[in-house]
Amino acid sequence: MIAIIDYDAGNLKSVQKALEFLGEETVITRERDRILDAEKVILPGVGAFGDAMNKLHHFQLVDVIKEVVAKRTPLLGICLGLQLLYERSDESDGVEGLSILKGEIIKIPDSNGLKIPHMGWNSLDIKPGTKLYRGIENNSYVYFVHSYYLNAKNETEVAATTHYSTTIHASVEKENVFACQFHPEKSGDVGLKILKNFAELK
Repeated sequence: MIAIIDYDAGNLKSVQKALEFLGEETVITRERDRILDAEKVILPGVGAFGDAMNKLHHFQLVDVIKEVVAKRTPLLGICLGLQLLYERSDESDGVEGLSILKGEIIKIPDSNGLKIPHMGWNSLDIKPGTKLYRGIENNSYVYFVHSYYLNAKNETEVAATTHYSTTIHASVEKENVFACQFHPEKSGDVGLKILKNFAELK
C-alpha cells in the first residue's frame, strides 16, 4: 500500500491515477496510523511553501512525516513535496521547512529569453547507480513547473540535475528519502518508470 499524504495541496489525484495505472494499491489520507502503516509514502504538492507548511502543521502531519523517515519507510517528495523536505525557501521568508534534508529553496534567477516559472520538458543529467532512475537513460526528459529550485547542501545526495538559467538539483536520494522537483505523474513513460522504481523499492 502506498499512502499519498493529503494536506489540501493539489495534484493528489494525478499521482494516484499514475500509480493505479501501474497496478499499485494507494490511499489518499491524512490519518496518522494509515500513513505509518503504509509500505511507501508520497508527499506531493503544488502551491506556495509557506501555505503548505501551515497546512502540514494544521493537519498535524509534520511529526508524522518525520516518523515515516525515522522508521525507514521509503518517502517520495514530488515538486513542492521536495521543497518542503528542506530547511527554508525564498518564497516564504521566516517559515521553517521540515528540515529532513539540508539545503534551501531559491528563486530561479532571471535570464534573457527564459520565462519563469520554468514550465515544460527538460532533460535530466542522472547520477549513475541511483535507485529512482534504475533503467532510465541519461538525458531523459521530464516535466517541470516551478519558480524556485533546490540548492542541496550535500551534493552527494543529488540524484539528478537539470539546467534552466542555473544548475538545478532536480532530484535527491538519501537513505529512504527520495524526491524530485519535476512531476513524474506528468512525465510520460519515463515518469511512470520512476514511480515504478519507487514502488518496487525494498
